[in-house]
Amino acid sequence: MRDKILELLKSNESYLSGEDISRRMDVSRTAIWKHIQALKQEGYDIESHPRLGYRLRQIPDRLLPEEIRPRLNTVKIGRGGIHYFSEVASTNNEAKKLAAAGCAEGTIVLAEAQNGGRGRLSRGWFSPFARGIWLSVVLRPPFSPQEAPKCTMMAAVAVNRAIRRVAGIESGIKWPNDILCGGKKLVGILTEMSAEMDAINHIVIGIGMNVNIAPEDFPPDLAPIATSLAAEAGKPVSRLELLAAVLAELDKIYQHATAYGFGEVLQRWRQESVTLGQEVTVLGVSKQFSGLAVDIDEDGALLVKTPDGIEKVLAGDVSIRPKQ
Repeated sequence: MRDKILELLKSNESYLSGEDISRRMDVSRTAIWKHIQALKQEGYDIESHPRLGYRLRQIPDRLLPEEIRPRLNTVKIGRGGIHYFSEVASTNNEAKKLAAAGCAEGTIVLAEAQNGGRGRLSRGWFSPFARGIWLSVVLRPPFSPQEAPKCTMMAAVAVNRAIRRVAGIESGIKWPNDILCGGKKLVGILTEMSAEMDAINHIVIGIGMNVNIAPEDFPPDLAPIATSLAAEAGKPVSRLELLAAVLAELDKIYQHATAYGFGEVLQRWRQESVTLGQEVTVLGVSKQFSGLAVDIDEDGALLVKTPDGIEKVLAGDVSIRPKQ
């Protein structure tokens, strides 16, 4: 009902009377008034006139389900449901709860702000209100649990392509889960899994994107290493347009991976990587070494050439930094 009222307001530049809307919706004018008030509370600037009715003046800069649904160009992602929060501790935590309760594949969780966002190795993630995309996606793939790390690479390729298309900047993928521009972090991806010995129950892919954060607004410890799309593009970026592109790219590449495997995903990842061909230092729990990042294998592990031979680095147990 609310979506239909919003569509009517968007399609009319002039006023629509409450009587006209109630007739088209076949509900009472009181019901229309209540939905209008709810839309106003969500941030829609709706002008009310005693004799003329209602007119939509401005759409809020919010990732509201009412704005996302008409922009969905997907088969599965976003079709399972859209759960929206003004603020939440972590979208991944909410998505895991929904997944455990049996939500449909393709369910997404969005928040305008996170107060407990995190990346790999439990690192915090700066998630200010309405200036980024803080997103989690629930998948129930037919893959084996051993292939789960490739879902991070799949998401990275999808997000990187969406960024290039919408923001028009040259970004690249840093192994295993970041997207950089000019050596600074734009995006972090965190993939979490629930699985049995030989089957995946669900995978939650968390994506944190710095969209319209001004350089001076990053905390002092992040300012030297983080950036945003707006800072790199030199202008604000539409979060709704970017989100729609991310969901479309992820949906397309996920459909391909489930049908044909991860071969094309890994090849695209290689093409868009900023890690391969670079000297890196691998910082593990019990081991540290440096070498040349030469490739990834079919499992998505990073292959580093050292004086002692090729070292295979698995996602989740190391950090990669440019060799000093």
